[in-house]
Amino acid sequence: MNPSQDVVGEIRRLFDQRGGSMYGGESVTQLEHALQAASLAENAAASSATISAALLHDIGHLLHDLDDDAPDKGVDDVHEVLANEWLIKYFPREVTEPVRLHVAAKRYLCTVESEYYDQLSEPSQVSFKLQGGALADEEVKEFEQHDLFEQIVQVRRYDDEAKIVDLATPDLEHFLQHVAECVSCAERAEG
Repeated sequence: MNPSQDVVGEIRRLFDQRGGSMYGGESVTQLEHALQAASLAENAAASSATISAALLHDIGHLLHDLDDDAPDKGVDDVHEVLANEWLIKYFPREVTEPVRLHVAAKRYLCTVESEYYDQLSEPSQVSFKLQGGALADEEVKEFEQHDLFEQIVQVRRYDDEAKIVDLATPDLEHFLQHVAECVSCAERAEG
């Protein structure tokens, strides 16, 4: 088996084993949330990297052993850090940066868009406070200077919209094609 097949297989295994758990107080599972986010990206004709980032943005939730209600207990699971540490070994930064910074993007949007916080689901509002709340002015400027700023913010918006009960989407295998393409691109870049 080649490295891209190994990574795709591991992602499949994680979703098979833990994707059925509820997505942190929402009415969808981890898998449903991931598929909806990836579907939104694909429907917007986004790149394979953006579709992969949308699919994998919360994979950190599948990598830790905390309870689904950890935020309700005042625990920030730092899932974006766990995800980045795992993904960075296999994917280009066009995938890893939106995953690593999707929490910062929520904090950014809550800071610069007055209505954004009110549109978040209650669980997202709870986690926003645990994750540090609004950004300081200097943090806003720094975030806006990121070379992948637009993509990072867009993945965040897909994340926010991907919470619809019983929404039909393509299955995991469909999106794993994009994942495999991104892993192969990263392998060629290293070679």
